[in-house]
Amino acid sequence: MRSIFAGVFLFIFPLFTLMAQEATFLKGQIVDATNSSPLPGASVYWEDDISTGVVSDLDGFFEIKVGSFPRRLLISFIGYEKSIRVINQKDFEKGLKFFLNPEEMSLEEIIIQERRPDEQVRNLETGKATMPIATIKNIPALFGEVDLLRSLQLLPGVQTAGEGTGGLFVRGGSADQNLVQIDGAPVYNASHFFGFFSVFNPDALEKVDLYKGNMPASFGGRLSSLIDVSLREGNNKQLRGEGGIGTISSRFTLDGPLFSEKSTFAISARRTYADVFLALSSNPDIRENRLNFHDLSAKFAFLLGDKDKLTFSTYQGSDFLGLERSFGLGWSNFVNSMKWNHTISKDAYFDLDAYHSVYNYKIEFDDPENGFEWKNKLSETGLKAQWTWLRGENLQTYWGVHSQFYHFAPIALIPAPDSNIQQLDTNPKNGVLNNIFAGMTYEITPKLSTEAGLRWGIFNQIGKGVDYMYEGGVPGPEIDIIDTTSYSTLENIKFYQGLEPRIAFRYLINEKFSIKTAYNRNFQYVQIASNSSAGLPIDRWILAGTYVPPIRSDQVSIGLFHNFDNNKWEFSVETYYKDFQNIIDLRNGASVLFTDNVETELLTGRGWAYGAEFLLRKNQGKTTGWLAYTYSRTWREIEGISRGQKYNPRYDRPNDITLVLNHEFSPAWSAGLTFVYTTGQAVSFPIGQYSTDRQNVPYYSDFRNEDRFPNYHRMDASITWKNPNKGRKWRGSWNASIYNLYGRKNPFAYSFEDVVNNDINYDSETDGPVTSVRPGIIMTYLFTFLPSITYNFEF
Repeated sequence: MRSIFAGVFLFIFPLFTLMAQEATFLKGQIVDATNSSPLPGASVYWEDDISTGVVSDLDGFFEIKVGSFPRRLLISFIGYEKSIRVINQKDFEKGLKFFLNPEEMSLEEIIIQERRPDEQVRNLETGKATMPIATIKNIPALFGEVDLLRSLQLLPGVQTAGEGTGGLFVRGGSADQNLVQIDGAPVYNASHFFGFFSVFNPDALEKVDLYKGNMPASFGGRLSSLIDVSLREGNNKQLRGEGGIGTISSRFTLDGPLFSEKSTFAISARRTYADVFLALSSNPDIRENRLNFHDLSAKFAFLLGDKDKLTFSTYQGSDFLGLERSFGLGWSNFVNSMKWNHTISKDAYFDLDAYHSVYNYKIEFDDPENGFEWKNKLSETGLKAQWTWLRGENLQTYWGVHSQFYHFAPIALIPAPDSNIQQLDTNPKNGVLNNIFAGMTYEITPKLSTEAGLRWGIFNQIGKGVDYMYEGGVPGPEIDIIDTTSYSTLENIKFYQGLEPRIAFRYLINEKFSIKTAYNRNFQYVQIASNSSAGLPIDRWILAGTYVPPIRSDQVSIGLFHNFDNNKWEFSVETYYKDFQNIIDLRNGASVLFTDNVETELLTGRGWAYGAEFLLRKNQGKTTGWLAYTYSRTWREIEGISRGQKYNPRYDRPNDITLVLNHEFSPAWSAGLTFVYTTGQAVSFPIGQYSTDRQNVPYYSDFRNEDRFPNYHRMDASITWKNPNKGRKWRGSWNASIYNLYGRKNPFAYSFEDVVNNDINYDSETDGPVTSVRPGIIMTYLFTFLPSITYNFEF
C-alpha cells in the first residue's frame, strides 16, 4: 500500500506545482462579537475587486490574495452587520481577527445556505445543499418537534416512504444507500419513534451538508448521498444556554468555556414525556405501557497551540416501547469521534479522525409458552488521515487514507424457560475496508473550473465466521447445503476491490449563469436486506461476501444555475442518470430476520434511475423560501422477480412538489408554511383470494409493485412570536404549528380482510350474530389536523 500511495503522490505533486502560481496572502479569522464563536461561510472580498472573494472555513479562518496597500476589505455574513476595514502593510504582517455584530433584524433573510449570494453559480458543487439550522427551525413541525431529516425531504431529489417515516430516498437510491454521519462517525439508524423523528436535536447542530451528486473523493461507502452533520462547538467567553418545551418532548443545550478560553464545551439533551402522560391514565392497561426516546450529545474542543486543535464528540440516543409489561422493544445508537486538526504551514494542513459507532436493538416477549429475548448489535470503527495543500487561489489538493472495521454480531434469540420457541444460533460477520483517496480543485481559466478525485477501496470479509457451499454453487431456499467452511479470527473469506473516479466541471457563462456537469462512481459494501421501505429498527444489515457482491453505481449529472434580481432569486435545474449493478432484492415470501443463510433469500440484478430537479428560491426580503419540483423514475431488473421484467421499487414516486415559505411581519412576529405533493408509493395489491381452513387468503400477481397508493399531499403552517429585545439575558419565543392543515387522510397502510356486518370493528362478543360477511379493503391513516405548541428560550 505504501509504494502505491508514494507513486500517486510523486505523480500528482509536480503536476500541482507546475500549475500553481506564487501569491501573497492576508490571513485572518472571523468571529461573533458577542461570544467569539467562529463564523464559517462568511464572505471576504476587496472592495475594488469583488471577483477574487473567498469564504471562511469551519473555524472562521480565511486567506485572500493581496496586491498594493492600503486597500479596503469587506466582510459579510448573513444575519450580521457588514465590516469594512482598511488594510495596510502592518496589518499584513500579523494575523487579524474580525468581530462581526449581529443585526437587530437578523431573521430578515432566511435561506437554505449560509454562503455568498452568488455561490450556487460560482461553485463546483452539483447536487449539494447546506441547510442552516435557523432555516430548519422555521419550518412547521410534527408535534412541534423540529426535525432535520423531515426538513431535508423538502429539497428536490429527496423523497420519503410516506407518512410517519424518516428514511430518505435520494435520486433513486434506497434508504440504506445514504451515509448519515455525526462529525465523521456513521449513524446506522437515524430515527426515533419508528421514523417519526430523527436522532438529531437541532439545538446541538452547527450545520448540515447534503451531497446527492458529486461526492468528494474523501467520502465513500454509500451510493446515493452523504448527510454530513456537524455538532456545534461551545463559545469561549461565557456560559450560554437554550432549549424548548414542546408538546411531546423538551430539550436543553448548554455551552461555554471549559477550563479557559482555549477549551470549550457544548452539551445537549432531549427527552420525550409521552410515558408520563400514559402513567396518568385511569386505565391500568394503558398506564403500564411505556413509550419514550431520549438523546444526549456533547462536543469538547481544545486549542493546543497556534497550530493544533483537538475535538471530541459523543452522541447517545435510545428508544423504548413497552406494552403491558409483556412486550418490550428498544434500540439505541452510541457514537464517538475524535478529530485532530494540525496546521503544517500557511498553505498545508493535516486532519486525523477516529470514530466508533455502535447500534443495537433488543426485543423481549414475556409469555409462558412463547416467551423469548431477541437482540443484535453491529458496530463500525474507523481511522481517517487527510492532508490538504493550498497553492494560491486557483488550486487546492488533498489526499489521504481511510480504514474501516465492521463487526456484525451474531443474532441472539434466547427462549424463555419452558418456551416453545427454538433457540437460534447464527455466526458473526466481520469486514475490513481500506481506502486510498486523492483529489483536487483547479481553476483552469476564470470561467472554467474542475474538481477531480479518485478513491480506491479494498474490502475483505474476514473471520471469525463460516461460509456455506450449496449444491450447484447457487444459494436458494430449496437448495441443499453440501459443505461448511469455518474461518478463524482475521482469516480472509472474500476479497473485493474497486476504483471510484469522480470528476466535475463548471463553466461560467457570465456572472449570473453557469453550467455544471459531473460523473462519479461509488461502491457500497454494507446494505440492508428488508421487505420494508420505511426502515425498521430490526432491519437486517449484511456485509458483502461470497454470495453478496458489493453494489456499484455510476451517476452522470448536468445542471444549469442562474441568479437574478441582484442575487435575490436563484433558479436551477439538474438532470441525472444513475446505473446500479449487483443490487439486491428479496425473493417473494422471503424471511431474513431469523436465518444464518440470508443469501438464500436474496436475488441480485441491475437497476437504473433518472430524473430532473427544478428549484426556484428567494433568499432576501421579508418573504423567503423555495418551490421545488422533481420528476424521477427508479427501475430494477432481477431474474426471479416479476418474471425477469423491469419493475419499480416501492419508493418510486415520479412526481414530487414542495413549497416552503417564511414571512416576517415584524421583529416579533413571523410565520411559515409548507406544502407537499407526491405520487403515491408503488405497492402490490391482491388480485384475488382463495379459501383454506375456512379462511380467505389473498394471492398476488407475479409482477411486483404494479399498483399505487393514492397521491400524497399535505399542508403545514406555523406562527412564531419572539421578544425582539436582544438586551435581555433571557429571551423567549412561542411557536404554534398545525400539521396537516386541511386534515388530509393520507394512507399509511391497507389491509385486506373480511368485513362482518359492514363493520370493520365488529366484535362477536358485543355486536350480536353475524348477518353478512364480505371481503373488504381497510385503510389506516395516522394523522389529520394536528396542532402543537412549543416554548423556546435562550440565555
